[in-house]
Amino acid sequence: MANLILINSTPEETRVALVENGALAEIHIERARDRGIVGNIYKGKVVRVLPGMQAAFVDVGLPKAGFLHVSDFYPGVDELPAIDADAVEHAAEAVAAPPEPAPILDLPPVAEFSVTAHESEPTPAPLEERLRRGDEILIQAAKEPLGSKGARVTSHISLPGRYLVYLPTTNHLGVSRRIEDEAERQRLRDIVLALKPPAAGFIIRTVCVGLSKRELQADMRFLIKLWNRILKRSENASAPCQLHYDMDLILRSIRDLFTSDVAKVIVDRAADHQRILDFVDSFAPRLKTRIELHDGPQPLFDQYAIEPAISRALERRVWLKSGGYIVIDQTEALTTIDVNTGRYVGTRNQEETILKTNLEAAREIVDQLRIRNLGGIIIVDFIDMTDPASRQRVMDAFEDALRQDKMRSNILKISELGLVEMTRKRTRASLSHQLTDACPTCDGKGRIKSVATIAYEIMRRIRYAAAMAPGTSRIVVRAHAAVAAFLCEDESLAMDALERELGCRVVVEPMDAPDHARFEVQAA
Repeated sequence: MANLILINSTPEETRVALVENGALAEIHIERARDRGIVGNIYKGKVVRVLPGMQAAFVDVGLPKAGFLHVSDFYPGVDELPAIDADAVEHAAEAVAAPPEPAPILDLPPVAEFSVTAHESEPTPAPLEERLRRGDEILIQAAKEPLGSKGARVTSHISLPGRYLVYLPTTNHLGVSRRIEDEAERQRLRDIVLALKPPAAGFIIRTVCVGLSKRELQADMRFLIKLWNRILKRSENASAPCQLHYDMDLILRSIRDLFTSDVAKVIVDRAADHQRILDFVDSFAPRLKTRIELHDGPQPLFDQYAIEPAISRALERRVWLKSGGYIVIDQTEALTTIDVNTGRYVGTRNQEETILKTNLEAAREIVDQLRIRNLGGIIIVDFIDMTDPASRQRVMDAFEDALRQDKMRSNILKISELGLVEMTRKRTRASLSHQLTDACPTCDGKGRIKSVATIAYEIMRRIRYAAAMAPGTSRIVVRAHAAVAAFLCEDESLAMDALERELGCRVVVEPMDAPDHARFEVQAA
């Protein structure tokens, strides 16, 4: 089945679903009140240097200082290179005396945005000798703040474009390993090497396959000009301040997810549909025919069964088709995944039953890592297998499934107890942390939908109720007191805008219900 990008957009919340082979593969959520910061660039001020940890805390104007490790530190703002964008125009013409090629760095498919320091450089001096309290440095948010931790920041800047990622602080050239044809890899390397200024580093993204020199050149010029504008702003700015916002979720999704294997992008809001068309027109007008506006009576995520898939992704237990199941538990330190045979009893012997369950679980676990956006340390407890060949088959299946995951991961060999230790790159909160709150009834041991999540569900249901009852003058909402208060107080402006949008009055009435996720929406 064709792959799809589905975009459900309201003024309060944007949700982007990547559908692969008819099933939800990834879900990305961004709310207007707490938009993410990964990719944003700041001029920060060092507030503390920790020699024992070889790290520093940097004030970037957020509630919590950013954490900068020595491995993410580039000497200073004054040493960040500005490059003449016109050099891209002339580079291809300088064939008579081409510069010595920069070292080629083949990055794994998940590392299209990662930045690596020069491997040939000598070991740098300790951080406390290179950075002091009060220093101003240019940094980029690499990971969202999570829990009690501030954002992880880096001075190795990366600016992603549609086709290339510009690395102004390194001279490496990387090619996505998802481009498997060696002749095409070499062709793209040659083009970028001929075009790029000597001090510039670039990563060639997967979507570059088949592109012409002109298309790559245009993307390169755009990124270099963007970097020079950021440097110009930093000259006149006082730290802490923000110098560059990354694109919002909708445009980021088009830039990063809209690949050749995506047949359609379907969006349910006219204004965003036009915005996407304008954005695509700037780099690939041919893609405009694959962008559609959803105008049916049924909500977009209901039509494609995304809503129940999201609900399933919040459950601990995931059933396998064979009758086995996996249990996923998240803690502050790590995520554990336990595999069980469940109702599956097999047809021959115990080893075969266990092997089949583990093989099915290996593929499902990777799917769940992507849907739930699980990162950090992950421990997978496969069912014990006595045959070494069976253990190897499970590991091969697990590693093969992980190749489809764009996030960088590192896996250790399966142990005698059937345990697999792995890490997966984490840049934002997991789906559970985004959509749920700690349950007050069970003292935080379980998860329930947050008040904000239920409120936004109600807003979507209000729009649906209005669409199903054209001309209605009044819609009544009955919800738990906490949810009603959130709608009437925290989101009062959004509710006023919703009434103007629908041309009818929305009445919110609190109801006495033990379950705060329960609500009713009726057109009066």
